Amino acid sequence: MTAAAIAERSTGLLPPRARVVAERPADERALVLAAQRGEREAFSQLVRTHERRAYAVARAIVVNHEDAEDAVQEAFLHAYRALHRFLPDQAFGAWLHRIVANAALDITRRRKVRDADELPETVASPFRDPAESSELRQRLKDALDSLPARQRAVIVLHDVEGFKHAEIGVTLGIPEGTARSDLHYARSNLREVLGSVRSEL
Repeated sequence: MTAAAIAERSTGLLPPRARVVAERPADERALVLAAQRGEREAFSQLVRTHERRAYAVARAIVVNHEDAEDAVQEAFLHAYRALHRFLPDQAFGAWLHRIVANAALDITRRRKVRDADELPETVASPFRDPAESSELRQRLKDALDSLPARQRAVIVLHDVEGFKHAEIGVTLGIPEGTARSDLHYARSNLREVLGSVRSEL
């Protein structure tokens, strides 16, 4: 389910005719101001503008599709409730992505606690994307999932989604230099893990 559909189901924010998407910063600022005045169509357009990148941020941190959708849902609801505190001259996307990252990290922490309390035979099987059915792709996914959450987030946001180091820093709430360092260590760890994969093929 898309973030737009989630928001519609959860808050009734998305009337059927709210189709226009902001393309320029000035347009987005106008939408933010309108949303702060209580115009639901404006917030629904902000959701549509940012839902793909919001999902990408969440998916970079959590290990499966369902948790990413949950994180996006939580983040958009939190953003809607906190919108009155947002300063319109700031970058809405950066503010929203930080909320998404925090929601995804919270879900990751909660999942670790739950998994630690469960018996091995009761742990649910991880989500399997049909596109990742080959053994090699599954091994690559497992290698990525073996990284610490922040390293996984940094490498996916940078190498897959094309975020810049500064954007990653803002999104994850870390210095730009830390984002660079995490990317270096994430790549090194992946090379070490995938070296054994290559030798087994």
